Amino acid sequence: MNILRKAEFLFKITRSQGIARRYFVVNGFDGALTMLGLILGFQFSSSAPLSVTINACMGAAIALGVSGVSSAYISEVAEKRRALLQLEEAMLIDLQDSAHSEAARWVPIMIALVNGSAPLLISLVILSPMLLTQAGIAFPVSPLFLAIILALIIVFLLGVFLGRISGISWLRSGLQTLCIAITTALLIFLFTGD
Repeated sequence: MNILRKAEFLFKITRSQGIARRYFVVNGFDGALTMLGLILGFQFSSSAPLSVTINACMGAAIALGVSGVSSAYISEVAEKRRALLQLEEAMLIDLQDSAHSEAARWVPIMIALVNGSAPLLISLVILSPMLLTQAGIAFPVSPLFLAIILALIIVFLLGVFLGRISGISWLRSGLQTLCIAITTALLIFLFTGD
């Protein structure tokens, strides 16, 4: 059984697909809004060197990633062990050599990786215009402005994804999440803008 099929099987027997999906969206949303907030903070304040902005954003992205991995792993290990114990009690047998036991070991790791990689990868995509500028690639507009636009697009796409999986209007869901990002931007401007 290849790795992807094995992961799919383990997710299926633990009914964890929805958990992984929620973690991806929630932490991806957190990553996008955090990057949006940091970039807007730098945009509205006195101009800092691009390297300072990148370092601050990278620090936050790494912290979100580590926090996502560790918090999800700790909580999911506890939940999967509890579910395994309850299943053993209900079936009156030891399941230590079963697929359920294997799932209790591996699913928390997979969920933790989803939870931690979502904000980190989304943050890196948002930071890409600044990273490319630092590498010597010139853009016709400010790399901070491009990063802000990317953050808004990603927040909208996360809303579209939520709309698609919930069966509601993808456009409405995308616009709702975009409104949250714009509200966040307005609050940042009100409290940090000159």
